Amino acid sequence: MADLKNLSVEEFAAVTGSDAPAPGGGSVAALAGGLGAALAEMVANLTIGKAKYADVEEEMKGLAAEGAALRKELIDSIQKDTESFTAYMNALGMPKNTDEEKAARKEAMQNGLKEAAEVPLAVAETALKIFHVAGAVVERGNANAVTDGLVASMMARTAVLSALLNVKINLGSIKDEEFVARMAAKVAELEKAAMDGEKAVMELSALTRDLV
Repeated sequence: MADLKNLSVEEFAAVTGSDAPAPGGGSVAALAGGLGAALAEMVANLTIGKAKYADVEEEMKGLAAEGAALRKELIDSIQKDTESFTAYMNALGMPKNTDEEKAARKEAMQNGLKEAAEVPLAVAETALKIFHVAGAVVERGNANAVTDGLVASMMARTAVLSALLNVKINLGSIKDEEFVARMAAKVAELEKAAMDGEKAVMELSALTRDLV
């Protein structure tokens, strides 16, 4: 399969809707995060060069660069998520005729599951950083684009929580109790941070204040 980020919107939606096991929710979570970062980046860029916002010009340049970096990282993660799931699927197809083969297959499956949990966790951690950019552009950026900053925050929340769902479902099949406990604690921390992050941005605008 070609790198998913290079597909058209219509092609990506079609392959997601097909009977192929991937891309799935993890890749879509990464895409949502990438779009959220892009929106926050856009608001910053729409603020730069405007005399009315001269006092925040340098800040917005920094935020635009930050948003661009997050966008790139999250868009690249669309493919990473699918590849992590493919590793587990490949492990399922390994031979299991002897005890040695069964042991090797089991180990490969467990390693695949861990990777399939670690990749969306990284997506969630990256998407969480969008709130910093979104909050700043909503509060101090071009007021004509405030709704784009608000949507960026909503997309960030969706990206974080959606990615973490994929972590959770994989943790249910992992036998390494220490790994599961550590990851579960991180999931709970990120979930709360995402909810709090979106709420903080929503409270910055009269358009969304009554939603929180």
